[in-house]
Amino acid sequence: METLAIKVKIGDREYPMRVKPEDEGKIRHAGRMINEKLRKYKSEFGLDDSTDLLAMVAFDFMVESLETNAGNEEDSVHMQRSLAHISALLAKVV
Repeated sequence: METLAIKVKIGDREYPMRVKPEDEGKIRHAGRMINEKLRKYKSEFGLDDSTDLLAMVAFDFMVESLETNAGNEEDSVHMQRSLAHISALLAKVV
């Protein structure tokens, strides 16, 4: 499997990593999103401590992930109900 050696800068540090070529864009985008939130929290709260900033960013992303997962679960339940209803209608026709 071919991998690329890249460096992603998060905050004031660079992190070397090896990634699949098809994942490079996604990984770089994730780094940009983290840095954007770091800047946002730094300016909003006047924090300079990188540990505090990274903890707040991690917390923020986790809340977003939980909200997304909850939405996905609701969608899945709705789809299952719809499919069961369609299946029941088709069974009546056949």
